[in-house]
Amino acid sequence: MKRIASLICFSVLSLAVSAQENAAEPTDVMKTNGKIYVVMAVVIVIVLGLFIYLISLDRKISRLEKE
Repeated sequence: MKRIASLICFSVLSLAVSAQENAAEPTDVMKTNGKIYVVMAVVIVIVLGLFIYLISLDRKISRLEKE
């Protein structure tokens, strides 16, 4: 049973490694087209939105705890 689990684990890891080798090509294409900046802007907006939501939620919970 341990052999089967280790075989599955190693095969999944080898797939992840091969996927990392091919991951550089789309970023090179996006860098040449200038689209990488759009993607980064969208990611930053999403992360900032999550932080603002969490801060407002924390304030609301604090107000409820005081009551």
